[in-house]
Amino acid sequence: QVELVESGGGSVQAGGSLRLSCAASGYTSRIGCMGWFRQAPGKERERVAIIQARGTTTYYSDSVSGRFIISQDTANNTVYVQMNSLKPEDTAMYYCAASGFWCYKDMYEGNFPYWGQGTQVTVSS
Repeated sequence: QVELVESGGGSVQAGGSLRLSCAASGYTSRIGCMGWFRQAPGKERERVAIIQARGTTTYYSDSVSGRFIISQDTANNTVYVQMNSLKPEDTAMYYCAASGFWCYKDMYEGNFPYWGQGTQVTVSS
């Protein structure tokens, strides 16, 4: 089993920045890909960014590319997403997720069996 715990959410004004963290524990050697998804009220869950575990391959959604940066600390099994130039439309619950598969471009939430509890990000105009 893999456990994921997110932290770092909060409220910020448009144009501001936040950094989310996701600490993995348990059978972390099973993880091939980790990433962040988000879900706004009334909308479907959206993949934001994913990163190859213990690697460098990353994929971003078009809506965050150039503003968000995903990274990892392999020694501490932690994944981060640095969110810059935040917009009100970035407001959502953000979830960390992990998959046993290696990252590939078209991964979706069904490829990720492990999920954190979520952390709220609110961006005001």
